[in-house]
Amino acid sequence: MYNPKSGRAEEFIDHQEILDTLACADAHKRDAEAIDEILKKARERKGLDHREASVLLACELEEKNRELYALAEQIKKDFYGNRIVMFAPLYLSNYCVNGCLYCPYHAKNKRIRRKKLSQEEIRAEVVALQDMGHKRLALEAGEDPVHNPLEYILESIRTIYGIHHKNGAIRRVNVNIAAAKVEDYRRLKEAGIGTYILFQETYHKESYEELHPTGPKSNYAFHTEAHDRAMQGGIDDVGLGVLFGLEGYRYEFAGLLMHAEHLETVYGVGPHTISVPRVCPADDIDPGAFDNGISDDIFAKIVACIRVAVPYTGMIISTREKKEVRERLLHLGISQISGGSRTSVGGYREPEREEDNSAQFDVSDRRSLDEVVRWLMELGYIPSFCTACYREGRTGDRFMSLCKSGQIQNCCLPNALLTLQEYLEDYAAPRTRQIGEDMIRRQLGAIGSDKVREMTRERLGKTKGGQRDFYF
Repeated sequence: MYNPKSGRAEEFIDHQEILDTLACADAHKRDAEAIDEILKKARERKGLDHREASVLLACELEEKNRELYALAEQIKKDFYGNRIVMFAPLYLSNYCVNGCLYCPYHAKNKRIRRKKLSQEEIRAEVVALQDMGHKRLALEAGEDPVHNPLEYILESIRTIYGIHHKNGAIRRVNVNIAAAKVEDYRRLKEAGIGTYILFQETYHKESYEELHPTGPKSNYAFHTEAHDRAMQGGIDDVGLGVLFGLEGYRYEFAGLLMHAEHLETVYGVGPHTISVPRVCPADDIDPGAFDNGISDDIFAKIVACIRVAVPYTGMIISTREKKEVRERLLHLGISQISGGSRTSVGGYREPEREEDNSAQFDVSDRRSLDEVVRWLMELGYIPSFCTACYREGRTGDRFMSLCKSGQIQNCCLPNALLTLQEYLEDYAAPRTRQIGEDMIRRQLGAIGSDKVREMTRERLGKTKGGQRDFYF
């Protein structure tokens, strides 16, 4: 029986409840009155439960779908304005003992080159990322207790935070590594990580076990309950995600929202981020081998429905997706994107030769960070490199309360402008700098408080003068 308060995965992700949810959605997918009631509730900006949101995802009424998309775009603006947070993944190692059928890191793949970065190599990678302008990283590593023990991850985090090159500094390290024990999460918290991210891949237990035939990741319950243990270990910002294409998208969507409801119910804090990757080409992996691929149109609707269902959460899209798809999804709810990404181990310092392939997946958007920053500004978005909330202790329930009330905007817009100014001064190409400075001048007027506006103007002047790190 579905029980969001339970700590057992098979109770807060209840298979029969998901089947009942899908049946309910089918029964109401052309019910204009029911859909209107759900949209009315969504307009209150307090979210929807998994059943209500599943009805919107199944909706076949074009007029109502247009209302959904418009609402998703407005809710995104209400909570996040026109800011887009920038980050980059950093792959430490692709050694892995798991047998995941959708990932080229699986243990039986003998074609991929196995690599693990030394601390000196990590320094070189981070300097390359700093020279691009990145301030926020997401660490990635395969699961291998011999090659990638927790001690290696912790040492790598210390190394990254200790690197200061010219005006560069990595100010937030998020971590996407395998499910761990509570005491391990405590150590990650002590190391100063930002968000702990772990994708479920699929919430369908039978499919999960088929897709993970060997290795520690094959334990569905241990994997699904990882975010609970992370929160019990003191990490109050966690990120969810599924790999769309492994199982029916409506099943995954319902399971994802049930997981968010569980975290909100038990810990008072829902997911800090939700990621929406799709299965894509990679060494030894053919997306056509999976039967549940989704079209760009369905993908867009999923993003819109997540945005209205969980309005407070950050939503992430990576360079798995091509430019055109990313642009469409920015309007419907995405608030964080990667730029200039490399998914190979050691790929930032120097390009990887084809015969030395160590990448987890093929990158579809291969533009540089500067090209992505300029593109965002041309679309009217503010690229933000801000990490102030993390450093000021605005995490977990403190961040969520500010976000849900809309008060976070008083910090986020000024900080976005300040970190954009840093980027323009230190890293931007001339054309990017010109576009950015014009944007900053326009956006200053959007700051609601006269006092904050003047403080921001003053700090922007100091940033232009070479000083750094003035944040709200």
